[in-house]
Amino acid sequence: MNDPKSSTGPPPEGSAQEMTSALFVNMVIQQTNMALMFLGQVPHPESGERVRDLNAARMFIDQLEMLEVKTKGNLDKREQGLLKQSLTALRMAFVEAANQEPAPAGKTEASGSAAANQPAGAPLEPANSSGEPVAAAEEESRKKFSKKY
Repeated sequence: MNDPKSSTGPPPEGSAQEMTSALFVNMVIQQTNMALMFLGQVPHPESGERVRDLNAARMFIDQLEMLEVKTKGNLDKREQGLLKQSLTALRMAFVEAANQEPAPAGKTEASGSAAANQPAGAPLEPANSSGEPVAAAEEESRKKFSKKY
């Protein structure tokens, strides 16, 4: 009589599926928030500073793209819509962040490096004496950027 399980009754049907769906939605939102943080769109939760690290943001976007491919045909419309909407927003934010001027000194900025503006595996562009890529080389690297968001 004092057993708490007996007073709650059997779990409602579909609860396992609802729990899985809620976990999936939570994961997509978490990955999206991390990518937005590294794109400088959301302040870092501990420091309150805006951080731009395009390589880290790209990793989270790539993970969401992998989820989209691997779960194709297995998601309900709400899950599929959330994933598609998140990826669309992140791709737009990524392009915007990649085209912005580097952040002022003192802010964490990985996108100012030649490696951050290059697709994974691409050779580094030459840099001038201050370590910044040559303007023509930077413009050329944007033309070579093959991933479309």
